[in-house]
Amino acid sequence: MHNGFNRRDFLRQTAGAGAMAVAAGLLPAWAQQKPIVKVRVGLVGSGLRGTGHIGNLLKLPGVEIKAVCDTVASRVENVQNLVEKAGQPRPASFSRGESDYKRLCAEADLDIVYVATPWEWHTRMCVEAMKNGKHAATEVPAAITVEECWELVETAEKTGRHCMQLENCCYDRVELMVLNMVRKGLFGELLHAECGYLHDLRDIKFGPDHEGDWRLNHSIRRNADLYPTHGLGPVAWCMDINRGNLFDHMVTMASKSRSLHEYAVEKFGANSPQAKLEFKLGDVVSSLIRTSAGQSILVMHDTNSPRPYSRKIIVQGTRGLIEKYPNPVVYIEGKSPAHKWEDLLSTYAKEWEHPLWAELEQKAQGSGHGGMDYILNYRLIQCLQRGEPLDMDVYDAAALSAVTPLSETSIANRSKTVDFPDFTRGKWRSRPPLGIVRA
Repeated sequence: MHNGFNRRDFLRQTAGAGAMAVAAGLLPAWAQQKPIVKVRVGLVGSGLRGTGHIGNLLKLPGVEIKAVCDTVASRVENVQNLVEKAGQPRPASFSRGESDYKRLCAEADLDIVYVATPWEWHTRMCVEAMKNGKHAATEVPAAITVEECWELVETAEKTGRHCMQLENCCYDRVELMVLNMVRKGLFGELLHAECGYLHDLRDIKFGPDHEGDWRLNHSIRRNADLYPTHGLGPVAWCMDINRGNLFDHMVTMASKSRSLHEYAVEKFGANSPQAKLEFKLGDVVSSLIRTSAGQSILVMHDTNSPRPYSRKIIVQGTRGLIEKYPNPVVYIEGKSPAHKWEDLLSTYAKEWEHPLWAELEQKAQGSGHGGMDYILNYRLIQCLQRGEPLDMDVYDAAALSAVTPLSETSIANRSKTVDFPDFTRGKWRSRPPLGIVRA
């Protein structure tokens, strides 16, 4: 599969691989769309994350914000004011309760619905959008059960609508640079990767806002890798998952749960309601995935412990490897000094910077998460306006989201190995890898 120069190797090195695949009939109906000159957007969930997307979309030409939905009317009004201030007509308001997103999907004249709500709502809202003829773009995760993953896939296939998971970390500078280096063959044949979501969220989980409520609830109810996609999304791109490769099976183990309880005792007191809560979520959750191409991927989750932020990010091949945290370093056999790390950015950025980052870095400044939020939205809108396949489709949304329920099953069965569903139903064997795209 990865030996010799074959058709996939050619497509991997071709920026127009997606367009070629459409012409060859390798991509499903939703990838073969007519260009949308003016992309009309509806937003469901106008809190911090949803408002951030609106800010980036308002910077892009050919985008119209037409409708906003939230259970809190003041949040809707805030987004309406932002849109008006940017010189667009005031978008329609949908704030009649939890189910008003259905009215938005049915009545608003839209091309795509952005979903930025608590996790439990993502699948049903995307399905509602697609059934009403709209494309869907959702915050991570796209689904929280394997059944929901299949529902997204089957709805997208039936309706011919896009369903994209808004994995912004795929568009961070180092991750894009690593993808470019992988495509150029600098690491040789890929063997192993490590990634994760290591983020001290104790303040948020016990915080006063709504996000804390639902995040804490998942920590109480579930022992699983609750948030795998920020690290795994970029690794999946490098390893051509769903595009010549596949997540095959995985095993997960969780440590005991201690940190949330200790934090609650220290902050609220030993007799507080918070200190009396019982948590299922282990402090450190480790999953090991094996791909159909024989690679291993270690995925870690830790949102309970005191620690600096990290997505881990290690990509290793037969000719070298890169580690992103705490500082990006690289070793490439034949280029680096023997047995010594090199600083990635100072040594190789000029040579191996991804063209998408190089061309958009200035425009992306100040847009959130170091610029990757802007580039994510730029690429989504660009693909819609060109009628091209999206960088991430419903198969990617399903495969990445499935890690959570599969890890939960493995942990509950003494770390038993569990198989990944093939959400592509075999199409992964002929789908071309993501090319190196430009702005």
